[in-house]
Amino acid sequence: MKISEITNYLESLVPLSFQESYDNAGLLVGDRNVEATGALICIDVTEEVVDEAIQLGYNLIISHHPLVFSGLKKFTGTNAVQRTLLKAIKNEVAIYSAHTNLDKVAGYGVNFKIAQKLGLKQVEVLAPEGNLYSKITVNVPLSHEQGVAHAMFNAGAGQLGNYSCNAFYAEGLETFKPCSKANPFIGQIDETSRVESAKIEVLVLNQDVDRVIDAMKKSHPYEEPAYYVLPLNNRWNHVGCGAVGNLPEPQDAELFLKKVKEVFGCGVIRHTQLPNKTISRVALCGGSGSEFLHNAIASGADIYITADVKYHQFFDVPYPFVLADIGHYESEQFTKEIFSEILTEKFNTFAHQLTKVNTNPIKYL
Repeated sequence: MKISEITNYLESLVPLSFQESYDNAGLLVGDRNVEATGALICIDVTEEVVDEAIQLGYNLIISHHPLVFSGLKKFTGTNAVQRTLLKAIKNEVAIYSAHTNLDKVAGYGVNFKIAQKLGLKQVEVLAPEGNLYSKITVNVPLSHEQGVAHAMFNAGAGQLGNYSCNAFYAEGLETFKPCSKANPFIGQIDETSRVESAKIEVLVLNQDVDRVIDAMKKSHPYEEPAYYVLPLNNRWNHVGCGAVGNLPEPQDAELFLKKVKEVFGCGVIRHTQLPNKTISRVALCGGSGSEFLHNAIASGADIYITADVKYHQFFDVPYPFVLADIGHYESEQFTKEIFSEILTEKFNTFAHQLTKVNTNPIKYL
């Protein structure tokens, strides 16, 4: 099995178009056409992780955090990133990352895994994403309506959450006049034709627009199909940052934080003053999620669990709402399990394992 088969499947679940603009998810090092000998799964790629992959005989590392976030001008081994890259390239170890795109996927993404670990119910996206989809509208003669529609579906159009082949159809009359250089499927040169046609409207992820248009053109009988693309600002509840859900039973605030500390193995939890009331609804965001504090408050949650909160941001929290910082690595450590579950379900005979290297750079005294 080639590395591309693995990465293509991962991207079908967590599209690269979901990542933030600052991010660098995808295949960072290696040849996607090489046969994969095994995958080592980690949060961060370090020299020790590359050494572990080499010892296992694996030529693929799948990480949550990208090893490279911005452009590199030198490869001289003067810092940890350069040394790790050089070691991976020298030993032909490919590196693939799924970062903020994996954070944002509902159901099995990073935040929903955290919610699962905490036993939350009725979990939904905390800050739904917008600007992910476009609408493609095309006119087609009735005789080719289904053929064109299914070609677009097969290319990725009409996928909405747990539903596929979503489209809107409307029938009407389409007019056109072929000019002298035209090669019309219907009608005569310099004569206006009136054709019973269907208008097909489908929603498409922005990353799939070009592929869907190509499929439409190949299946359409006209040499010049009439179509247009409209970007949408809709927010979609199955993609976005953070998650919010309910505890099965209300819990004492201090006891709940002790449970969080135990589940995530936190060296310490920084938090605001605890209220004299129970915790019922929990908002969370793995990694650096302080920017979604106001979303958490607006969601009706009693507590917001995230990481990398700055000192002055704790002042923005209205009592009795609780803000808890459990640490960046701690909040995302179970991402390794997500990768393993995906690979096991799709490629159940493919060798892979979680790294034994603790890549958390922060230690607690």
